[in-house]
Amino acid sequence: MRRTDLADLTAFVAVAENLSFRAAASHLGVTPSALSHTMRHFEERLGVRLLHRTTRSVSLTDAGLRLLDRLRPAVDQVSRALDDLKGEQGHPFGRLRLYVTHLAGAAVIAPVWARFLSTFPDVQLEIHADAAPGDIVAKGFDAGVGPRDWAAADMIAVRVMGPMRVAVVGAPTYFARRRPPCTPDDLARHSCVQYRRAGGAMFEWPFERDGKSRQITLDGRVIVNDTDLAVRAAVDGLGIAYTNEALADPFLLSGQLVRVLEDWSPSFEGLFIYYSGHRQVPVALRALIDMLRSARGLAPARGSPEIPFAAE
Repeated sequence: MRRTDLADLTAFVAVAENLSFRAAASHLGVTPSALSHTMRHFEERLGVRLLHRTTRSVSLTDAGLRLLDRLRPAVDQVSRALDDLKGEQGHPFGRLRLYVTHLAGAAVIAPVWARFLSTFPDVQLEIHADAAPGDIVAKGFDAGVGPRDWAAADMIAVRVMGPMRVAVVGAPTYFARRRPPCTPDDLARHSCVQYRRAGGAMFEWPFERDGKSRQITLDGRVIVNDTDLAVRAAVDGLGIAYTNEALADPFLLSGQLVRVLEDWSPSFEGLFIYYSGHRQVPVALRALIDMLRSARGLAPARGSPEIPFAAE
């Protein structure tokens, strides 16, 4: 259907339901003469008279009645759809699609998704986790969650997780065989779970203390490119892993992991939810942002090192 067809049909329905060019024109926000011109050209294009006109009245021809009968169900359906949308204003409804880093999925979304879905039962949550940034608008996502540099320059980025500290961890069974490290240099005598970057290079472990920072290259028998696997390797006693508090905390609380070198552990900036600033923010997205921000402290980080787990 061409755009002019829809405009002409809208004009016809308005005249047919009001049986008055003046009333229909007022409803459509145009002048009666403009509406009369539209209807005349519509009839000429169809080759069918739809309206009987006199200076005092308007009525439908038989063809006009038949067209109105066919159009009325569609018009009613469109009206109900628009009314439903208006009714949803202020009420989260429908599918909310998020594009997240693996860390953001585990540390930002998972801790609140049960409360979010129980609070807003009409929302369906779809989460796609990826290790690389993507064009969320082109892919049809409502928002992304990840480091700030994943957001395009024209997007709105809202902090949803404050600075997160690094956690260097190992299993009690591992430390039963080896003395826990007291300084980063002690790691040279340990098996460390290594992390390979997307480009192929091995990640060097940053440490920081008393305003001084350093990076250490380490050896280990296990190499991963996934943050959850790094933690799992440490839980299984395969070595010491360099991760972050958000991923390590459940295992630290359960006693499956032990933290070491805490006084050497730096922080990194945290995570943001980002979305296009060129369109109306979905109500469900606004509700999620409000819930995330109310659940966390959002003070800015300082001196944040580059840590790959923020973008994985």
